[in-house]
Amino acid sequence: MEEKLRSLISDYLEEAQLMQVCTVAGGNPWACSVWQAADEDLNTYFFSSITRRHSKELESDSRVAGALALPQTPADPPRGLQFEGTAQMLTEASEIEKARNLYENRIFDGETIDTFINHSERPHRFYRITPKRFVLFDVVNFPEDPRKEYLP
Repeated sequence: MEEKLRSLISDYLEEAQLMQVCTVAGGNPWACSVWQAADEDLNTYFFSSITRRHSKELESDSRVAGALALPQTPADPPRGLQFEGTAQMLTEASEIEKARNLYENRIFDGETIDTFINHSERPHRFYRITPKRFVLFDVVNFPEDPRKEYLP
């Protein structure tokens, strides 16, 4: 069961491009949407301006939660993926290169990434979310008991 669940989560992360990330500062939660790419260890990466509220909040509290949903209609069986974990801005060249390789051409081309990184007013950086828990809600694969937790 664990292998099947991990495989479904990996497939979900591969298929979904947009995720919602929730941060918190001073007891006040905040949600935003970011483009994502995932690695083989189920870490997710996003690219964002260091001037954005969520980026600033991660400087003081690395805890995050989030959700990914594939396009569906109300008639489709519900499927969704939620997570909790920690996020950090990447600063080591090898980590940035890994994130960029996952992100490039999945979300933006290299030239666009460089333009965002070097923007004079809103420079962008890569962030990695290390998950502590996933909750897959999947009526398609688990119609009798759709809520499944997975701890990486």
